[in-house]
Amino acid sequence: MTKKDYYEILNISRSANDREIKRAYKRLAVKYHPDRNKNSKISEKKFKEIKQAYEILIDPKKRETYDQYGHSAFEQNTSENDFHESFTTSTDFGDIFGDVFGDIFGNNRRSYQKGSDLEYEITLNLEEAVTGTTKEVYIPALQQCHACHGTKSQLGTQPEKCQTCHGTGNIHMRKGFFTVQQTCPSCHGNKIFIKHPCNICNGIGKIKKTKKLSIKIPPGVDNHDKIKLNNEGEIGENGLNPGDLYINIKIKKHNIFTRKKNNLYCEIPISFPIAALGGEVQVPTLNGKIKLKIPAETQSGKLFRVKGKGVQSIRHSIKGDLLCKIVVETPINLSSYQKNLLYEFKNSLKSHKNEKNSPRSKRFFDGVKKFFDNLTQ
Repeated sequence: MTKKDYYEILNISRSANDREIKRAYKRLAVKYHPDRNKNSKISEKKFKEIKQAYEILIDPKKRETYDQYGHSAFEQNTSENDFHESFTTSTDFGDIFGDVFGDIFGNNRRSYQKGSDLEYEITLNLEEAVTGTTKEVYIPALQQCHACHGTKSQLGTQPEKCQTCHGTGNIHMRKGFFTVQQTCPSCHGNKIFIKHPCNICNGIGKIKKTKKLSIKIPPGVDNHDKIKLNNEGEIGENGLNPGDLYINIKIKKHNIFTRKKNNLYCEIPISFPIAALGGEVQVPTLNGKIKLKIPAETQSGKLFRVKGKGVQSIRHSIKGDLLCKIVVETPINLSSYQKNLLYEFKNSLKSHKNEKNSPRSKRFFDGVKKFFDNLTQ
């Protein structure tokens, strides 16, 4: 039976970040946890699916493998029973409940919140992608304010302890029989009050800056590959825990070669005489020209493989091949002399039974004749 897509199970997009994945999991886990749905086989099955999807997508390596190969990447050496046993419902409901309400009402970890991840697209030509290169880029991002150094206060002043929450970052409110903890509305969980905000960043502690980075592109990258640069994203709260920068690779269309995984493809036009009699033609590669031997009676569309003239894989030592597709070119702008030669050649084919020289044509027209004979019966 076809398994449901993990992103669909968590009801998130394929570009969802870790925070979105966690929030989706926590909410669904609370809804379907067996402790809340006693003796419900449907809820238990749903919870296992949710937990299974979460544990794959929250792990960067597993997520990358899943995006590339799907469910099959995790089922090759695992039986169905073993697989489900590894995803038991042992997660404590209280942990999930606390995490969800921590997201909704806030908690004391706000001061250590990681900065936002950033994405940047780099466009390469095929030669750069194959051999590797270094690119200088300018990334706009929120960086620590140079005036207040992230303190959010004017120089010579200090933040004060929030008087609403008394520096805890949270307040407690009674809801009937319960006491609910909420993020402090005055300091928004930061525990401090900025009495004299910095004039440059307006008390945010961050300003928009453009930073120059030198990005090393490894040999063999392909379209849609991503390069992760740790701590090169936006700065976090209080100048701590910056996010990461993801470089998305885009490769421009090449005027000669087409890349498919680690193989390169190109079309090689040859003349009719070379196709019929054989010969040699020059073939381009990414590191020079080579000679390709064309055997006699080569047909248009024939593929010739040149070993090791493709792309070096970024993940292992295997190198792809160059595949040359032969295209027999019909001559144009013929002189009278050349036309007379072709007329003589055409007449010679008729006198020597054309089916011997053109077996494909004979098979085709025999098939056409049979097709129409069947229609008239």
